[in-house]
Amino acid sequence: MNLSNQFCHFYDAAEFSETDRPGFRRRVITGDFLQLCFWRIDGGATGSFLHKHDDHEQLGIIARGKLDFRIGERDDQNRVVLEENEFYLASQGVWHGDSVFIGDDEYQECWILDVFSPPRDDLREK
Repeated sequence: MNLSNQFCHFYDAAEFSETDRPGFRRRVITGDFLQLCFWRIDGGATGSFLHKHDDHEQLGIIARGKLDFRIGERDDQNRVVLEENEFYLASQGVWHGDSVFIGDDEYQECWILDVFSPPRDDLREK
């Protein structure tokens, strides 16, 4: 049975694209109203900065490793550590980032599933 079609997507390491940030690879799947960005980030990778999305909501699920980051008010210096199977919701205008990516024992990577609504044009596959 061939399940590969326009509706089903499966984990395949070859489908991940390198980004302009060292240690960051991603796979993006975009629908009409939402978008999934599956990140594979090397443990210890840098390049995350504090930012917000004025036009998008972002739901992030930690699938492997840990995410040590800031979320909330821009000047709030408190950090949160999310572990596997935990998630965050950055509604429109919520500051988040300044992240430390902690790799898991098997791959030494942090895997994050980010869901955006509406889809971000800058993440669309070209």
